Amino acid sequence: MSRSITRPTIASEARRLRGLLAAALVGSAALVTLTGCSSFEFREDICSNGEYPVMTVNGTGSACVSDGEQPPAGYVRYPEGNVPRHVDDKWDVYWRTHTLDEDGNVITAPDAG
Repeated sequence: MSRSITRPTIASEARRLRGLLAAALVGSAALVTLTGCSSFEFREDICSNGEYPVMTVNGTGSACVSDGEQPPAGYVRYPEGNVPRHVDDKWDVYWRTHTLDEDGNVITAPDAG
């Protein structure tokens, strides 16, 4: 007695693949919806670990100084609570047009433009 082997037709195989593709697309859409696109956002730090940001007096320049060290001549620490942490965050944008004068007062930066 011989057994006949049935093979899927091209049409049935194509339907199966379309179903798998549709399921994958629905799953991907659900993943993006549930996690939100912001979870994939990259935010560049102003300074590396072990450093803190400082700004120039009367200008919009900035630098990073190793923790435990004082700012170099011509630089000061940002006022507490107004320290930029990431590129383009609220304080990074603010300090592009503002600075501290030699007395520690916040002023409009002379080189802001």
